[in-house]
Amino acid sequence: MNLLLFSDLHADRAAARALAARAADADVLVGAGDFTNVRDTRSLPVCLDVLKATGKPTVLVAGNNESTDELAAACRGWAGCHVLHGSGAVVGGVAFYGVGGGIPVTPFGAWSYDFDEEQAAALLAAAPDGCVLVVHSPPKGVVDVSSRGGSIGSTAIRDAVVRVRPRLVVCGHVHGSGGQAGELAGVPVVNAGPGGVSWDLHVR
Repeated sequence: MNLLLFSDLHADRAAARALAARAADADVLVGAGDFTNVRDTRSLPVCLDVLKATGKPTVLVAGNNESTDELAAACRGWAGCHVLHGSGAVVGGVAFYGVGGGIPVTPFGAWSYDFDEEQAAALLAAAPDGCVLVVHSPPKGVVDVSSRGGSIGSTAIRDAVVRVRPRLVVCGHVHGSGGQAGELAGVPVVNAGPGGVSWDLHVR
């Protein structure tokens, strides 16, 4: 199964069109949040409509720039799209599980859709072993280095990866590590970024 991974489009229609052009070779599109800016719901369709037009099965989580409810509303009527948050879906025989939002709580203020580590641990508790884990924020210590050089990932996500041993972790949020891949407990972790990453996933 070929996955086209991406995150942090931030209403960049050109970036969405570039991804859509690559979607012909993908089986599933996987988006790890931040489709708009600062909760601007009017701009949510800018990228989502471009991706919807590909007709590909799609798995999405919210970023901290939109809430899960806002994302789900923008995707209403999109056949084959799964918006996940503390929930999962099976696509093409593969289990996906997702948690959106900024984790831990960001410094951006009340507009940001964030969760603390305890809330995140509860949302991740039901993640099944061997899933594809889609999270907006990266795990602590892996592809989580900001442009200022700090490691700002989530300990709850890190602990969930060690416990669940997903096939793959897809994340974004930390732009300084966008487009990079790392490894945690033998699990590949991809901070996809707006440029997108193609990933071949072996289906058991």
